[in-house]
Amino acid sequence: MYVLVSILILVVCVLLALVVLVQNSKGGGLASNFAGSSQIMSVRKTADFLEKATWTLAIALLVLSLFSVFVIPHYTGVNRQQTQQPQQAPMQPMHNN
Repeated sequence: MYVLVSILILVVCVLLALVVLVQNSKGGGLASNFAGSSQIMSVRKTADFLEKATWTLAIALLVLSLFSVFVIPHYTGVNRQQTQQPQQAPMQPMHNN
């Protein structure tokens, strides 16, 4: 389960980085490429989509990060061999009289 959550976190991080890199801080980016009137999506709709995708991926990353805390394997520090071996009584020292 932990491996699955880790892979999902990595995928969300890569997608979030790509969506952020597509955007332009001045309002251009991918949205400026669709400036033609014959396009199905307008410039504003593309910018809205990129903004919604950014927020969705950011929230997904937050939720997955918080969820990963519960699925991380916790080790108690006790060696497995120590718990499986039966306890032997300590040897009593021999007394010479």
